Amino acid sequence: MLYFLCGSNTVLFHVEQNNRGDNLGKIIAVANQKGGVGKTTTVVNLAASLGALKRRVLIVDLDPQGNATSGFGINKKGVSRSTYNLILGSSPLREVIHGTGFENVSLIPSNIDLAGAEIELVSQEKREFRLRSSLREAKQNYDFVIIDCPPSLGLLTLNGLNASDSLLIPIQCEYYALEGLSQLMATVRSVKRLYNPRLELEGVLVTMFDSRLNLTMQVVEEVKKYFPGKVYSTAIPRNIRISEAPSYGRPVRYYDSSSKGSQSYDRLAVELLEHNQYDLEAD
Repeated sequence: MLYFLCGSNTVLFHVEQNNRGDNLGKIIAVANQKGGVGKTTTVVNLAASLGALKRRVLIVDLDPQGNATSGFGINKKGVSRSTYNLILGSSPLREVIHGTGFENVSLIPSNIDLAGAEIELVSQEKREFRLRSSLREAKQNYDFVIIDCPPSLGLLTLNGLNASDSLLIPIQCEYYALEGLSQLMATVRSVKRLYNPRLELEGVLVTMFDSRLNLTMQVVEEVKKYFPGKVYSTAIPRNIRISEAPSYGRPVRYYDSSSKGSQSYDRLAVELLEHNQYDLEAD
């Protein structure tokens, strides 16, 4: 075991073999250039549920809005070293990782400083690969590294996709759900062809689900046609507890574990582990 001191936070790095037969974690980008689809909500709550299942999770907040950071109760304005420092190379990985206080979940925080990173990266060599090289070490120390990409297809998201093994796409159950997805998938195909041939689609997550609405069921059917075999059986419902939890700086399972929202993210975590061939009975 290795202990790194990160400011006032002590982060435990522990390498052990997982049930898939290797000791390397998986990096998953969560992305959709359409805002308001539950992207950051999914990052925060999926990570918390995986952590509760004894998986070591590192969140990389790659969004200058820093909502994943505040979602864990961390003051964005008080962060001195963040994703900005990591991606520009001014701080190594071990200096930007913060403990969250929630089981098995660590975080590389973000704040508004990251908004300037895209401009600063333009003049740098291999600007598309800055995050990949920085996160190489993390795969040895965490079961999952989850990247919260910004709601755009700019250089930050490109870095997130290049650094990742797979992509998870949240899609809300609304009329314009599939709008822009063709552009996202075109970007993914380009990234796969030009930069990151290992990038695969992890899965598609339906959010803001309400089975009482005909429109919801129609959207789900369209999403399944668009992504055959890739839509999670778990859907995230519209749930007031999910909406309230960020204002308390807590994932929903630590705000109200009995809520439908919390239970749905717990089911999603189990489904993701099963897809990645983790033996849950061995835990």
